[in-house]
Amino acid sequence: MEIKSNKINGANAEIQAVILQEVIDANLEKIAKQLSKTANVQGFRKGKVPVAIVKKQYGERLDQDAEAEALREVLNRGLEELAIANESLIGEPNISQFDKSDDKIEVTVKVAMRPEIELGEYASLVKEFEKPAITDEAIDERITELAQAQAPYVDVEEDRALVGGDTAVIDFEGSVDGELFEGGAAKDFSLRLGSGQFIPGFEDQVIGMKKGEEKVVKVTFPENYGGEKLAGKDAEFKVTVNGIQTKGEVVIDDELAKKMLPGQEDADLAKLKEQVKIQMENEELSKLYNDELKPALLETFVESFNFDLPEFVVEQEIDMAVNKKARELSEEEINELRESEEKLKELRESFRDDATRSVKATFIIDALAQAEKIKVDEQEVMQTIYFEAMQMGQDPQAAYEQYKKAGYIPAIQMSMVEDKVLSQLLNAKIKEV
Repeated sequence: MEIKSNKINGANAEIQAVILQEVIDANLEKIAKQLSKTANVQGFRKGKVPVAIVKKQYGERLDQDAEAEALREVLNRGLEELAIANESLIGEPNISQFDKSDDKIEVTVKVAMRPEIELGEYASLVKEFEKPAITDEAIDERITELAQAQAPYVDVEEDRALVGGDTAVIDFEGSVDGELFEGGAAKDFSLRLGSGQFIPGFEDQVIGMKKGEEKVVKVTFPENYGGEKLAGKDAEFKVTVNGIQTKGEVVIDDELAKKMLPGQEDADLAKLKEQVKIQMENEELSKLYNDELKPALLETFVESFNFDLPEFVVEQEIDMAVNKKARELSEEEINELRESEEKLKELRESFRDDATRSVKATFIIDALAQAEKIKVDEQEVMQTIYFEAMQMGQDPQAAYEQYKKAGYIPAIQMSMVEDKVLSQLLNAKIKEV
């Protein structure tokens, strides 16, 4: 068997071989003898089936097994020549050529390896930045908002019109084309003006009404409204204002702090301000990380590290981009791509740069995660999915099973690893103001 191995670069290799028919025949003979000891063939005792009978009964399968055995030998010998360990391989070997003739098989096998990345002093690429500063005025505003949220509603006794932020206690009755529709009426409904709870335009027309006033509010249901019978339809609501409510005054003092910090010993306004400041700092830091620092840092890493990428991984990334794009195309456009190999190639190439950068970023994050000793196991992924599902009022187990069935778990896991890696590197560079 002639074998020629070639390491194309640090992530790709090619093994070419000429497998003589005599090798296939020898493999077939060996496999047939082994099978004769275990095969069940009518008319023969187990273990006593002649090899000739086994060959006749399992002919095509034996040919395939004999060729597969030869291909395994090609791969093993090629990897040995290249000094590539099995654990370094990524994905399955790809048979790019398989030319079979009467006396031989000419085969080319492409293999991909996990690229070696020299990270060097990677921490030096992370720039120092100042922790977001929260002013005393912002803290006071947040505490006022929190206090107002807890304040009880009180009736407005004075004779005045409704304004934004008020709660209007109303009766309403809706109709389309003069006919009442299901779910379009209520009595003594509390509607906070500015909440966006009702159809666009409804609350704006209620503003300015007074207690005891009646009015016909005219609106149009959105085209994407849930109920098909109402979507895009013009409607009229007969509205009566029964009362006006607004938030009562809340005194911001130590007593309020005790209510807002339950179970905390010696709770007072100073401690409440300290807690609110920490919360606001974390919010601003999270926004800064996600909107600016993390994307910029990842881009810095992609630009700074140079290494070879496994070709098939990049091609897979391009495949996903093309499939996503295809879902946006018309049937006519898809047919054009099917009929024109050149157009399909142009479309694929348009995604190559982005696909290459994406794959490169993935390998960089993987290397950094090992360097930073960061791991995310499936249990942690499950907990994250459960938490988000519960926040959205969904069934956590069903959500997790749906992600798992769709094959999204590895992508979610990688995203969590990326988030942890970049956060850990950035956290080490925070400068206190």
